[in-house]
Amino acid sequence: MLISSCGSSGTKESDSKTIDKSLLRDKIAGGWAGKIIGVTYGAPTEFRAQGKTYEEPITWVPADVRGAIWQDDIYVQLTFMETMDQYGMDAPAEKFLELFAKAGYHLWHANVQARKNYFDGIMPPESGHPDFSTHADDIDFQIEADYLGFINPGMPQSATKMADKIGHIMNYGDGVYGGVFVAALYTEAYFENDIPKIIDKALLSIPAESDYAKIVRDVILLHKQYPADWRKAWQELENKWGKVQICEAGSTFNIDAKLNGAYIVMGLLYGEGDINKTMEISTRCGQDSDCNPSNAVAVLGIINGFSSFPKEYQDAINGIKDSLFIFTSYSFSKAVDQCMKYAEDLTILNGGTADEKSLKIKIQEPVAMAMEDAFPKTVIDKRVNVVSQHKEGWAMKGKWAVTDDKRFMYSGTEGDELSFTFEGTGIALDGCWVKDGGMADVYIDGELKRTINCYFYHAKQQHRGISIFHVFNLSPGKHTLKLVVNGERHLDSEGFNIYVSDALVFKTGKKINEDFKFSFQ
Repeated sequence: MLISSCGSSGTKESDSKTIDKSLLRDKIAGGWAGKIIGVTYGAPTEFRAQGKTYEEPITWVPADVRGAIWQDDIYVQLTFMETMDQYGMDAPAEKFLELFAKAGYHLWHANVQARKNYFDGIMPPESGHPDFSTHADDIDFQIEADYLGFINPGMPQSATKMADKIGHIMNYGDGVYGGVFVAALYTEAYFENDIPKIIDKALLSIPAESDYAKIVRDVILLHKQYPADWRKAWQELENKWGKVQICEAGSTFNIDAKLNGAYIVMGLLYGEGDINKTMEISTRCGQDSDCNPSNAVAVLGIINGFSSFPKEYQDAINGIKDSLFIFTSYSFSKAVDQCMKYAEDLTILNGGTADEKSLKIKIQEPVAMAMEDAFPKTVIDKRVNVVSQHKEGWAMKGKWAVTDDKRFMYSGTEGDELSFTFEGTGIALDGCWVKDGGMADVYIDGELKRTINCYFYHAKQQHRGISIFHVFNLSPGKHTLKLVVNGERHLDSEGFNIYVSDALVFKTGKKINEDFKFSFQ
């Protein structure tokens, strides 16, 4: 169903635009509704298509929006809004991280690494920095930045300033740019209904030389080359960008912000304003296929407002509008109300005015963030398993044993050592954060790099197969990593065990896509 354009979203006076509060509310409600509709539409398909398009039937019905109550795409960013409610919009990043880290819900990837970093005493912006996270480029902030765009109508500089602080809690570089770009799409969509123009303008909020900007420009190029065939465009994009990631390097699983961000743009361009077509294409692109249609449909919601959604979609949202999202004090209705409040506050803070009926917004031109590259010229060389490939560079001293599932070597005996010799410029060690996890000292070439704490049991969640240590930017050549169980543990830990599964070896060189040419170039 095509969502028709509502025409001009406001009246222009020099560099200001006026928008009726009733229209603003309709657009904010449309953004949140689009987020809810898109995430529930794609939820059953999430990561079921990795490196391929999703071609199975999609059986979503409007009543399925109730599932959004349990979606991390919604409740995590509502925690950030609760932080603003309690401590103000200018609350320090540490407060945003604290409430997020202590929340009772489960987290994954960059989010859970930020939570772990908080409990290990690593505060923002270091909590999202690649020195302390292999997940710096992951999608996490991209799926949690919607509210920043919703509350900054026509004010991309304001949204970017806020995103700079929040995004670096869990991400860096392209991971932050994902959230900035999504927020910018919304800020621009308040006063523009031409989707290509919105995308072009949003690109100006991130560095043109970033990989994130490059992949979005590639989607624009591919859309022009294959205007009627998104699958051809998808395949060309996959050939170039499908294996460019650090988190889950070497896997078909891709949670990288920029690839999934490209699928948002693909849905918007090929969907041509049709809500069903937009979310189907973003979903069928695969990978994190609930998040991407969620962002795409939210853009349409801002452009056209909640009132433009099909009646059955409106009825479904209204049916849950007062239900609380898990672990928050927020409902759909409260989210709309608070976004209205913050939009008015930010309008005034940024030189605009407000009265009972309207906001007069001082329109901002986008300004690109500073350039960051989390893993410059870093590429995966190989993965070496400690159980099945224990003779390929591994050495052990002490009482190391194999877990019953044959996935991990483990030891809790003080002084036990595990070492791995490799040739490269970086290494990540995969293992476990668990409730019987202990502490270990990790050395590179005899120099102590870090003491790691492998205890984790927040919200009764444990993580097996996660990076427990990493280091990049080593000098080219041969190196030795040595891990020593030090016999210490967190006060709440049930043991001293250190679990290790794999070493991921990285080298410095050209990324696989640097000299890539599309088939038509």
